[in-house]
Amino acid sequence: METTFHIPTVAEMTAKGERPDLLFWVGCAGSFDERAQRITKSICKILQHVGIKYAILGTEENCTGDPAKRAGNEFLFQMQAMMNIEVLRGYEITKIVTACPHCFNTLKNEYPNLGGSFEVIHHTQLIQSLIAEGKLKPADGNAFKGKRITYHDPCYLGRANEVYEAPRQVLEVLDADLVELKRCKSNGLCCGAGGAQMFKEPEPGKKDVNVERVEDVIESKATIVAAACPFCMTMLRDGVKAKEIEQEIQVLDVAEITAKANNL
Repeated sequence: METTFHIPTVAEMTAKGERPDLLFWVGCAGSFDERAQRITKSICKILQHVGIKYAILGTEENCTGDPAKRAGNEFLFQMQAMMNIEVLRGYEITKIVTACPHCFNTLKNEYPNLGGSFEVIHHTQLIQSLIAEGKLKPADGNAFKGKRITYHDPCYLGRANEVYEAPRQVLEVLDADLVELKRCKSNGLCCGAGGAQMFKEPEPGKKDVNVERVEDVIESKATIVAAACPFCMTMLRDGVKAKEIEQEIQVLDVAEITAKANNL
């Protein structure tokens, strides 16, 4: 039976005269996408386990505006951003963690121009620092020991923000057989969801990008592909389904892998 625990909202904390040390920005996918909700739960389990004083905005959280901006609707983006900045500043939030590289990139790089400067980290960076501090340690003989694992770089985490090492260091402690995809790091290949492509059908062509990416995974002979983005998660899983290899290759987020390895 899965343990349930209460996740506080900033409003609840404020009512008690408290303030979180860390705001967990859940994001649209993490809130509404059924598969991404499991990543959200894993992150909360980790935060709970290490005892960080954190909270979420709950219903006060709005879309960061990334899809609107990438699709060319700058006006809508600025409206959404200003609304969020007002809420965050009202609560005097200083540090934010998010599991979505799109939210991460927007909060970190786009919001300062609109008057919202916050310390923004991606969940793989947070997990990596918790491992470095000795607060997270995979159990001996964890479920991933000796497994062949590869990691797919999300564009907005890797190429856009040069966060390459944190997710890899998180996987390195598992005592697994880590392999790189032939296209990785600054030479990585998009999962096919970037540039608001997530929300529309692909243009005609000879192959879907996510299928091409899953072929890279197959070539690596990995049985687990670690993702660090809810959009990549969807695209990689769809690619695995299209290839009919769901029994052979599992797609898991870095947070899910960490939570499971730590028996959380």
